[in-house]
Amino acid sequence: MMRIAILCSGGLGLDTLKKVTPEYNVVCVLTDSKSTEIIEFSKENNIPYFAGNPRNNKGFNFIKNFSIDIIASINYLFLIEEDIINHPNKLSFNIHGSLLPKYRGRTPHVWAIINDEKEAGITAHVIDAGCDTGDIIHQIKIPILPDDTGANMLEKYAQAYFPLVKKVLRDIECNQLKLTEQDESLATYFGKRTPLDGAINWNWDRKRIKNWIRALADPYPGAFTFYKGQKIVIDKVSFSDLKVNDKQNNGEIITVKPSVIVKTKNGAIKLESIRTENCTFNLGKKFDNENRE
Repeated sequence: MMRIAILCSGGLGLDTLKKVTPEYNVVCVLTDSKSTEIIEFSKENNIPYFAGNPRNNKGFNFIKNFSIDIIASINYLFLIEEDIINHPNKLSFNIHGSLLPKYRGRTPHVWAIINDEKEAGITAHVIDAGCDTGDIIHQIKIPILPDDTGANMLEKYAQAYFPLVKKVLRDIECNQLKLTEQDESLATYFGKRTPLDGAINWNWDRKRIKNWIRALADPYPGAFTFYKGQKIVIDKVSFSDLKVNDKQNNGEIITVKPSVIVKTKNGAIKLESIRTENCTFNLGKKFDNENRE
């Protein structure tokens, strides 16, 4: 049976690790120090593990003690260096949350929603020295529905990660692995997001505002604006048929009952769900980010 090292982080990593372990020979795990559930799972199943930043030979000094055929990287927090990449006897591969070569980098499913994509997916690819640049092994396409959020797209991903891992491992076992070089002319890259990146720009058109909000909705930190100096986190909006005019400012509250409706660049949106409590909104007042500290 092939000896496999799993590099994983977070909920997706844990979910896939739990599914891989009963069916395959997982000889070790590399994770980050904050993925405590992965650490506990490794302890409970007597799997040697390394928790922390693997760079500067730290990860390699751990993994070199194991004879490994395959490295499978699943939602792993870190880019790995060539000493680890080249350690296994057969292959190092990664599962990335986009249809490469599009959306290389961090949180690709969030960026796909923000950019109004109708389709996302996951890609199994060879790990090389670049960031998500290695040859493609397999891809699974996953539709983005109009009300999908970043969080529930990850739930869809979770259903597809393990089948994709199994497909790659089966190809390796049967000597049927086929690689496709990525087309660099189609490549896009998006960087890491932080909670401070969630500010709503009310000068955007209303579709972009809606996509921005749903991509970051609960349990993510959320899209936000300010009202009278108070931070307002918005989790869901819908389009309103209420007419707007040029005398109204973008971000202006144009009705408060029965729902709060806000003017945007090309129409109105209704606030369906906000996370901030004890807010009283007034007609004619404006959401803005001028008071952001």
